[in-house]
Amino acid sequence: MIYLSRNKKIFCIGLNKTGTTTLEFCLDELGFRMGDQLKAKPLLDDWAKRNFKPIIKYCKSADAFQDSPFSLPHTYLALHSAFPRAKFILSVRNNPDQWADSITTFHGKLWANGNTPTKEDLQNAINHTKGRPWKVNRLLFNTPEDDPYNRDVLKVFYDNHNRNVVDYFKTLPGSLLVLNVAKKESYRDFCEFLNVKPMRELFPIKNSTSDLKL
Repeated sequence: MIYLSRNKKIFCIGLNKTGTTTLEFCLDELGFRMGDQLKAKPLLDDWAKRNFKPIIKYCKSADAFQDSPFSLPHTYLALHSAFPRAKFILSVRNNPDQWADSITTFHGKLWANGNTPTKEDLQNAINHTKGRPWKVNRLLFNTPEDDPYNRDVLKVFYDNHNRNVVDYFKTLPGSLLVLNVAKKESYRDFCEFLNVKPMRELFPIKNSTSDLKL
């Protein structure tokens, strides 16, 4: 087990469905203490109010974190301020279309019998609490209520998040790694970034939702 000092945290800040489950698996495999996602889910309400103090406090519980609220826009700003020596990993897909396909397909399988989820589907869906999927959709995506997975809007959201992250860290060398877990060299780059010995040659793809490769 690897124990990091207070400022040497690892934050996976790529959007969901960009290989975050794969990163979680590999960080755990390498011996980093991972944050408990179930305990992190209620922090969505704090994130929505831009109250990052409870999120920062939660970060004292482990070394590495992924998924909500770490994958959400704005969180990385507070995290870097609180943990200036932390490492940030922005996972990406090949293009915005692939990400939009993946998140729509994944949510459809979870909450809409394989169809594109509607407002009603999301309001009745359970993810920690009933209706949380609809709440998340409204907090993140500026899509019409009658078209919550509007492809064009999702693609803009994806591009904006990635661009904002890269812009923020562009003058902070060594703080950010941008990677696509499907690329052959990505696992090597991942281990070099964290200064750890590789345990395999390639990322194992976890939680893939379709025939699209991550």
